[in-house]
Amino acid sequence: MRNYAFLLFTLLLLFTLVACRGTLGVGEDQTPTPVPKEPTQIEISVYFTDSNLYAAGTPPFEVAVTRYVAPTSNLLEAVLAEFFRGPTDQERAQGLELITSGFTGFSSLQIENGVAHIYLTGPCASHGATYTIAQPLLANLLQFDEIKFVKIYDSDGETEQPTGPTNSIPFCLEP
Repeated sequence: MRNYAFLLFTLLLLFTLVACRGTLGVGEDQTPTPVPKEPTQIEISVYFTDSNLYAAGTPPFEVAVTRYVAPTSNLLEAVLAEFFRGPTDQERAQGLELITSGFTGFSSLQIENGVAHIYLTGPCASHGATYTIAQPLLANLLQFDEIKFVKIYDSDGETEQPTGPTNSIPFCLEP
């Protein structure tokens, strides 16, 4: 019985050592180095119009909210996609709204020499407003250091100033 207890104690000790060290024969200097875990999402800022600030006439009317996207995302396109998804119910309850001027999304975003060219989809309907989708789009795209100017095109591919170092909106967004 004494030998059985000794054998059982030895086996238990052996299993404990194996569990703590991984495998027999692995020395202290051979401890595996943990591999850093890739982040599953990254944070981006998306701007929406704050209807309370707009009603009070207190610019800037665009307020940033946080969204999370895959680290492999094209950040400029991700910001635009999140913009067109609109504010969450909670953000709407705080007065944030999506101003689209009738546009429903974008078909293309091209960056050339610091100029973002965004091609919108859907019908343009500014209804004579002086505040349009242009302002939040500018806020969303100009937050990136590599973007110096934004040229917004309607669904027919038209913008007022397609060339040169200046921002540009489609004719249909003029009041």
